[in-house]
Amino acid sequence: MVDAVHAAVPDAVREAGCDVHPGPEDARTRDRVARALHEQGPQSAGALSAGFGLTPAAVRRHLDALIAAGWVAQVPVRKVRGQLRGRGRPAKLFALTDDGRSSFPHAYDALAVAALTYLKETGGDEAVTAFARSRLVGLEARYVAVLADAPADRRPEELAAALTADGYAASAQNAGSGMQICQHHCPVAHVAADFPQLCEAETEVFGRLLGTHVQRLATIAHGDGICTTHIPNAHGQDLAHSSVVPQTSGKVNA
Repeated sequence: MVDAVHAAVPDAVREAGCDVHPGPEDARTRDRVARALHEQGPQSAGALSAGFGLTPAAVRRHLDALIAAGWVAQVPVRKVRGQLRGRGRPAKLFALTDDGRSSFPHAYDALAVAALTYLKETGGDEAVTAFARSRLVGLEARYVAVLADAPADRRPEELAAALTADGYAASAQNAGSGMQICQHHCPVAHVAADFPQLCEAETEVFGRLLGTHVQRLATIAHGDGICTTHIPNAHGQDLAHSSVVPQTSGKVNA
């Protein structure tokens, strides 16, 4: 992606007052900033500077260049349920735009969309739903093994860790009446934008793995910065006494 940053940014940033001819080191830093936003989701300039060992002003300079290029945009701070608001102004968050995400490899997106479109035309929405569920059977079986011995109140964290190991850059956090699992990367986001059954099937799997009803609040596929799954009463009686049962076929109860 470094070559793309080096080539695309100059024309876009001329009027923004940023450096018109970034050197190789600047290009590499902008690549790192873009990759951090791609893998970890929306972040503040302060968080990025801490991660890279740069000053906030230096990171902001690179963010300005990426914003001018159309790859990054400022996004509103999402308020987590039950989270108390701190003093002072909320930190500004920056996230990749659709153009920014498309600069990263999505090798088979077009082929996947074409295949699912054909499946929908020949078998209807039910066929797409069946496919979406069947593709997660193996993943669910692996996660069942991971969560089998986990206490109920640790399952969200364990699930987030398993998702991160598979490249979803996930985290779990308290959210008032329950918890939330946040996925900062989705390898099928471009396809799921046209076929929400992929997101719905994943949500069903999360519910079974956690042994409780879960609610998808946001998805990258629909333009949100992260995929957010809310787990009501994650420490409550129902989850505490539930067991993790694998789904053994492509058919599930809605």
